[in-house]
Amino acid sequence: MALYTTIFLHLLVMFSYHVNELSAIQNFNPNSFSPVFNDSLSLSFPLTPLTLSPNSTLRSSLISSQQISASSKSYSHGSFHFRSWFKYSMALIVSLPIGTPPQVQQMVIDTGSQLSWIQCRKKNPRKPHHKTSFDPSRSSSYSILPCNHPQCKPAIPDFTLPTSCDRTRHCHYSYFYADGTYAEGNLVREKLSFSRYQSTPPLILGCAMKSRDAEGILGMNLGRFSLPYQIRLSKFSYCVPFRQKLANVMPDGVFYLGQNPYSHTFHYVDILTFARSHLMPNFDPLAYTLKMVGISIGGKKLDIASSTFLPNAGGAGQTMIDSGTEYTFLVDAAYTKVRQEIVRLVGGKIKRGFVYENTLDMCFDGNAVEIGRSIGDLVFQFDKGVEIMIEKERVLENVGGGVHCFGIGRSELLGATSNIIGNFHQQNLWVEFDLRSLKVGFGKADCSRSV
Repeated sequence: MALYTTIFLHLLVMFSYHVNELSAIQNFNPNSFSPVFNDSLSLSFPLTPLTLSPNSTLRSSLISSQQISASSKSYSHGSFHFRSWFKYSMALIVSLPIGTPPQVQQMVIDTGSQLSWIQCRKKNPRKPHHKTSFDPSRSSSYSILPCNHPQCKPAIPDFTLPTSCDRTRHCHYSYFYADGTYAEGNLVREKLSFSRYQSTPPLILGCAMKSRDAEGILGMNLGRFSLPYQIRLSKFSYCVPFRQKLANVMPDGVFYLGQNPYSHTFHYVDILTFARSHLMPNFDPLAYTLKMVGISIGGKKLDIASSTFLPNAGGAGQTMIDSGTEYTFLVDAAYTKVRQEIVRLVGGKIKRGFVYENTLDMCFDGNAVEIGRSIGDLVFQFDKGVEIMIEKERVLENVGGGVHCFGIGRSELLGATSNIIGNFHQQNLWVEFDLRSLKVGFGKADCSRSV
């Protein structure tokens, strides 16, 4: 399967929560997301657009089968400061120092996933391991969770894996994705070691022994196994640089854990939370759900009911912002209106019968600059007057062969029932997740320069 398709599938899974997953987290309510925050923690990492490995199957943030429960112990730790760059191509890939002594691991920053996991090296592999895979035998802080560990007991039976124990009585986890791929291994405890004097407490991570990918996942959602929850992080943020999809040079962005020096310039929208009694089969309660109220194209607000961007009785229609999804996807009621406007403006230039990687079907031959000017600026409108604006020069993506596509697809093509704001529409934008106040902030920036 092509790389781009797998990225979308990754995001799709992220947003098609299985009933088992909802049951496993039913005791968690984002309204009660109140760990003892460590406000002195401030780390920053470079983010760089990096091409994923040829076999990469970017996992959907919503996982259909998960062998962990939703409880977590409380940790306290000293203060430290860290900032890093990340690579950006289709995903935000940050290099993090894991273990003692540290081994640098590449991980996809995923605000739609809960469990972080890394690629681990087998003792006696039948196949060659990834060159960058983590070697547990080299780390003095590594330990595997036993089967009787409280975190290893699923809330309900998992019929795809009837037991959470492997043959060595170690805690086993398995993630299955919509494209039929999976990541499988042991739940472990391991540290992030930023220097000799700065490290996290032991965190619960997945140590994947079976996966086609060279990169791991850095789970950043509201779940209790996410990195922010485990290290009691009050804020995190990233700045995604502009990219040239087919270019050989990939730009760097920045990833902050903790306070961001530019946050005074951000505009904030509340993260919507729902009581446990309101959990719905198509709803992801651990996602960063925002109240979007409309979309405008070329200065014209489209005739889309604001209720289209909110979850209905079954949970469909939720609007989430996700760093792990590449493009933006809308439910049918919204997508149809967007497509109608694009057809009205530039319908004669649409490439008939062409669908890019089974996800984007508003694609064009011809002069992309002229087509972009004809379309105009794209604006996602949120509560409290907060907006994400994509200038007309950036509404199209060069997908090769002289074809450019409008960066919005139909959620149904992913098998998703949510509205998903992907990282393509987060370029040159600070996005901050304030977990103490339950808000998401946005701020325009030149992410390849001013950070």
